[in-house]
Amino acid sequence: MNEKVKGYLLGVIAAASYGMNPLFALPLYQNGMDPDSVLFFRYLFAIPIVAIMIKSRGRDFRLSRKSILPLIIMGLMLSFSSLALFLSYTYMAAGIASTLLFVYPIMVALIMAFFFKEKISKLTIACILLALTGIALLYKSDGGEVLSTVGILLVMSSSLSYALYIVGVNRPGLKEIATVKLTFYVLLFGFSLFLVRVNFGQTLMIPEDWHLWANLLALALFPTAISFLCTTMAIQYIGSTPTAILGALEPLTAVFIGVTLFGEPFTFRLACGILLIVSAVTLIIAGGSITSHLVRFRKLFPRLPLKRRHHAGA
Repeated sequence: MNEKVKGYLLGVIAAASYGMNPLFALPLYQNGMDPDSVLFFRYLFAIPIVAIMIKSRGRDFRLSRKSILPLIIMGLMLSFSSLALFLSYTYMAAGIASTLLFVYPIMVALIMAFFFKEKISKLTIACILLALTGIALLYKSDGGEVLSTVGILLVMSSSLSYALYIVGVNRPGLKEIATVKLTFYVLLFGFSLFLVRVNFGQTLMIPEDWHLWANLLALALFPTAISFLCTTMAIQYIGSTPTAILGALEPLTAVFIGVTLFGEPFTFRLACGILLIVSAVTLIIAGGSITSHLVRFRKLFPRLPLKRRHHAGA
């Protein structure tokens, strides 16, 4: 498997696992827990999981002094992004919030273009616009209701923080740090935000039922440890912008979970928005054609029929 294929696959896994946030978070909300307490346990449980990954690979925890401050900043950015997203779930449907979060690829592309002089292809611009059109359809429902302003501001804040994180971990000084070690310290430093938010445990809400503890553990494993590790690795293989655009699978996963398990509405406008986002993701992976997409992944799906086309994707 070449590096680009591996990067795209890791990006898909990262996005789909991060989209599982509502699956595990909403039942906790329904049982009286607040976002600060949920995220406190989410990060607390994720830290030892990643630590075990580090030890199992025979790596150490040593850091250079110059990397400590950037890691603290990345940790706070990522934890703030998590907090803003989880707070937005209290103002709008989780599937809609997760879908609106997808504005971060646009922010990533603009940051890379204006601050780091990264060239943006016409295809990438078209995909970003296509995805943005899909997101715009979600703003107003078929009945004319508009989304909460506070909820939108929270999601936009989450998007910007996440975009800055994606760009930051791909810069010199952090890019050279082993993926599991970087994730460990990002979670460790990010945990400090929630420690302060729960007043060092004084306002922490503790679940009483065992199945809620299982939800907290699942939050730590899937949308946190697995998602963040795969995101960081994908960035290192294929770069910031493609990884960010592949994140469209996050809201698709969240919408599916919200509609099927939590009874969130699924309207024609929502369906159109999802269709546009899926189209954008398909195009960005294809590099300009659907056939190229099939050729690129033929080793992963050997039973998939391919016809006559054999040129390589961009």
